[in-house]
Amino acid sequence: MSDATNSQFYGTGRRKTATARVFLRPGAGTVQVNGRDLDHYFPSDVLRMVVRQPLVLTETGEKFDIYATVEGGGYAGQAGAVRHGISRALLEFDAALRDRLKTAGLLTRDPRKKERKKYGRAGARKRFQFSKR
Repeated sequence: MSDATNSQFYGTGRRKTATARVFLRPGAGTVQVNGRDLDHYFPSDVLRMVVRQPLVLTETGEKFDIYATVEGGGYAGQAGAVRHGISRALLEFDAALRDRLKTAGLLTRDPRKKERKKYGRAGARKRFQFSKR
């Protein structure tokens, strides 16, 4: 564990086009995203569960107050970015948590992004309707 003089731990998280800056500070377990409470920022329970995943896994939910600023992307991408950032900040707090976070796949940046639209197509892969006559 880190020394007590360093009272803040930082992690950058990314997912799709979203980027999150996450700060862990000793506290009671409140989570704030862009100045708003977690329950008010993310509309669905699934996204809130995604954000809390690293805290539940490492049993550090009640130890830290989490302050995150997120920009870019939609709700799903932002939730994934905050999760990634929390995981990285937890590593900075205690390197012994690495095995648990790694096996759960929380330290790997999810590389999936939207595929670009191609010319001559309706979308990335969809074709225009074929007409024989």
